[in-house]
Amino acid sequence: MLPKTARSKRTVPLPAQLVRALEEHKEQQEKERIAAGSLWRGSPCVFTTPIGTPVDPRNDYREFKKLLGKAGLPPVRLHDLRHTAASLLIAQGVPARVVMEILGHSQIALTMNTYSHVAPEVSREAADRMAQVLWQDHDEDQDDDEDQADEPATPESDDGQEDGE
Repeated sequence: MLPKTARSKRTVPLPAQLVRALEEHKEQQEKERIAAGSLWRGSPCVFTTPIGTPVDPRNDYREFKKLLGKAGLPPVRLHDLRHTAASLLIAQGVPARVVMEILGHSQIALTMNTYSHVAPEVSREAADRMAQVLWQDHDEDQDDDEDQADEPATPESDDGQEDGE
């Protein structure tokens, strides 16, 4: 299958756990290739049939629905996984520009318009962080003032200095 656009072909960072799973899959696929012998048709696809041909999209979706059922999850489209991944990245504070690059969007506006429903969670965190930056010193000063107010006053001597100085 040809890429949809020139930007579709890109390097995408993967979690280490996924890299390990793909390496295991590659080992299993090599065993299938050996078992298939002359029937192996080879394909540039990562996921193939046991004889190396591309997986039919209908069969892929059928298997996906079975996995959802086994996991007790509601039926969703494969594309919904992409949407979920993007939403989770944004909700975790990953910069929109990075999410845009991972998704292969050509414009950041597309990313933000598509995933803006996540904004309230991110906005709350942004407001909390801004409050910390703006009022952290003020809150510490207030805490110091309150601590001093709790301490008993020390009597002053006639020379205006505290006793013992």
